[in-house]
Amino acid sequence: MNIHEHQAKQLLKKYGAKVPNGIFAFNVKDLLEKAKTLNTEKFVLKAQIHAGGRGKAGGVKILNNLEDLEKEATELLGKTLVTHQTGPNGREVKRLYVEESSKIEKEFYLSCLVDRASSKIAFISSDQGGMDIEEVAINTPEKIITTKVDLSNNISNEDCNNIIKIFNLKDASRDEAINLIKSIYKMFIDTDANLVEINPLILTKDNSVICLDAKMNFDSNALFRQNEIMELRDLNEEDDTEIEASKHDLAYIKLDGSIGCMVNGAGLAMATMDIIKLYGEEPANFLDVGGGASKEKVSAAFKIILSDKNVKGILINIFGGIMRCDVLAQGVVDAAKEINISVPLVVRLAGTNFKEGKEILDSSGLKLISAENLDDAAKKIVEAIK
Repeated sequence: MNIHEHQAKQLLKKYGAKVPNGIFAFNVKDLLEKAKTLNTEKFVLKAQIHAGGRGKAGGVKILNNLEDLEKEATELLGKTLVTHQTGPNGREVKRLYVEESSKIEKEFYLSCLVDRASSKIAFISSDQGGMDIEEVAINTPEKIITTKVDLSNNISNEDCNNIIKIFNLKDASRDEAINLIKSIYKMFIDTDANLVEINPLILTKDNSVICLDAKMNFDSNALFRQNEIMELRDLNEEDDTEIEASKHDLAYIKLDGSIGCMVNGAGLAMATMDIIKLYGEEPANFLDVGGGASKEKVSAAFKIILSDKNVKGILINIFGGIMRCDVLAQGVVDAAKEINISVPLVVRLAGTNFKEGKEILDSSGLKLISAENLDDAAKKIVEAIK
């Protein structure tokens, strides 16, 4: 789950990090009233959407006075921003953030994320702040250092020093940066975060270390114990079908292809999407129904897949383990009869009670295509939609 920049900065501030003073609003009138409380020579106006690249898309403005702020805010609110992270449809700006300007001496990059390969927390730091870190990695990889930290209640001073050494800070600024690393680490653990990215982290003219921008992402599987974080969720920034899927405990991500997928297990779902691409088509979604697919859950999955107008066929790929294939098959039959599926449907079953499941499908009277294995299923669904 993502949150907005202004929300991320409030969390950082709560944990002791320095951020510029700022205010946010959903309309221009409130924005201007709140902006009068800021003590600044210039106003920094920022569109609040869950995507990077806002500056290049015209979503960040530095303004001299309230009159200019009113003009630019009126133009920006309700505008659709298209960045390299939004996709071609872009995101509509529904809230605005204004903060005090900062006098920048140097810019840095800092992020903290879960490194699944090593089961550690990785800090990435660079003295090339304000740029896309991917470009820095390609063009000047020596400008980036990665420090992997063992999971514990606290982070050591040695690790903190390793993380910030590329910043080449002195005295009080160096101490501030160390305290910042400790604050971010504690917040990261406390909130079940997946990613905290500060770009840029700045050193001001008076040698303060300040988080000038902030992006955060949280583990959706841990939100049940993160009530404060859940309150920050903005459904306007999420896909409607993904919201509906979450209501039924379905792991769903919309893609751009033509073959809808219903699979149990994330790894099997990825393999299913790969083999569809191998045979020349594109998956329309990632959809993991999990280990206990009831009739209601299967029906909801069908409806979500079919709500995508690009879907020309559906591939169901189930490996029965805890979930028996005959139970799943009956759920497929009941759901298919209920919602009248009009596109080709290929079903592959394997594992626990797959023979019984296949008999249920074969005797259902439905116009579905049975497959022997995943390769056979992929070939048949590609042939069917053609």
